Amino acid sequence: MLSKRKGFTLIELLIVVVIIGILAAIAIPKFSTTKEKAYVASMQSDLRNMVTAQEAYFADHTSNYSASVADLGTSYKASTGVTVVMSAVGVNTWTATATHTNAPNKTCTITIGTATNSGEPVCTDVP
Repeated sequence: MLSKRKGFTLIELLIVVVIIGILAAIAIPKFSTTKEKAYVASMQSDLRNMVTAQEAYFADHTSNYSASVADLGTSYKASTGVTVVMSAVGVNTWTATATHTNAPNKTCTITIGTATNSGEPVCTDVP
C-alpha cells in the first residue's frame, strides 16, 4: 500500500519562487528611490545647519560671512558622505552647494542674502 507523503510538490515550490521574484522586482526600485530621498534630506539638513553656523560666524567676525567651510571651525560639520562647498561669498550674501557620494546625480544649493529662494535649499538633478 502506498503511504501518503507530506510536503510540497515541485510545482508548488516553483510558484512560490516566482511570486517572491515578482515581489522583489517591485520592491527593489522603491527601495532605491527611498535611499536617494534620504541622501537629499541629509544634504538639505547640512545646508540648513550651515545657515546657523554662518550666522554665528557673521556675529563674531565684524559682519562678514565665512568664505570657506574650514573657517567655520567646530560650529559646522557635514554629515558622512556629504561635501559642502562655499561659493559667491559677498558682503551680505553667500551660496553653498552640497553633494553626496551615494547620490551623484543630485546636488543641493542654498543662497542667503538674495530674494530668490533665500535660506531654502533647492535640489536639482545633475545632467
